[in-house]
Amino acid sequence: MKTIGVIGLGIIGGTWARHYEAAGVLAGAWNRTPQRDFPRWKGGPAEVAACSDAIQIVVAGPPAVREILGRILPELSASRVVIQSSTIDPASSEEFQRMVAGRGARYLEAPFTGSKPAAEQKQSVFYLGGAPALAAELDPLLALVSTTRLFVGTTAQAAALKLAMNLNIAAQMEGLVEALTLARRAGVPDGRFFEALARNAGYSGLVKLKEQKLRAGDFAPQFSVKHMLKDMRLASGMPGGRGLPSLDMLRERLAAAEQAGLAGEDFSVLIKLLAG
Repeated sequence: MKTIGVIGLGIIGGTWARHYEAAGVLAGAWNRTPQRDFPRWKGGPAEVAACSDAIQIVVAGPPAVREILGRILPELSASRVVIQSSTIDPASSEEFQRMVAGRGARYLEAPFTGSKPAAEQKQSVFYLGGAPALAAELDPLLALVSTTRLFVGTTAQAAALKLAMNLNIAAQMEGLVEALTLARRAGVPDGRFFEALARNAGYSGLVKLKEQKLRAGDFAPQFSVKHMLKDMRLASGMPGGRGLPSLDMLRERLAAAEQAGLAGEDFSVLIKLLAG
């Protein structure tokens, strides 16, 4: 089993790193905001890369990934693999693959789906792009934190699929909060609304995940507004993202939530924009 270092110890990266540590394969960990008591903590990204067979990057987006790669490139060689698990756009994926290949190392695009509960239960799902043989080689390692690894194709295709999946989730959320608000305005209790929805074709895993949060008004982040807005902006910037009405609307809705001071809340907080 290869060793792995994790760079980016947020909600997901930190959870995965602890799973890797429990499995005995975590070699190093680092986060921009120091967490010096974290298992296998290192002083910087380069130190993580120097002691790890595989380096998994789980940060906010393309600028952060670009910065991390700039710091670890001197440590990369043919014996190293970069697993890029941040949500980025296809053009950035191709850029980062070239950067890594320029040092003789290998690169796997590995964005994922599944928020905090899925990560905690090792139920993340990876969308893999790159060399099929590399995806197969890393499968035992990624299996330690996930249930499914779907090979998509090129690195750019894996990045594009992740953005497509998030567009679908964001659209479902907007539909859910509008439907719930409509029912509430008619005096329908939340319990009856969700009971009906559970027996409707519109029921989904997203509804199951967010029902209690919406009923309780608990917007502690599983997937924050700021990250979903970043993803919708990345999707809008893709050539294939032009002329998609829902994408344009969702980007505006999430931007409104950010402007309302809700950037750090779970994106189910979109329901607050409908109050009044």
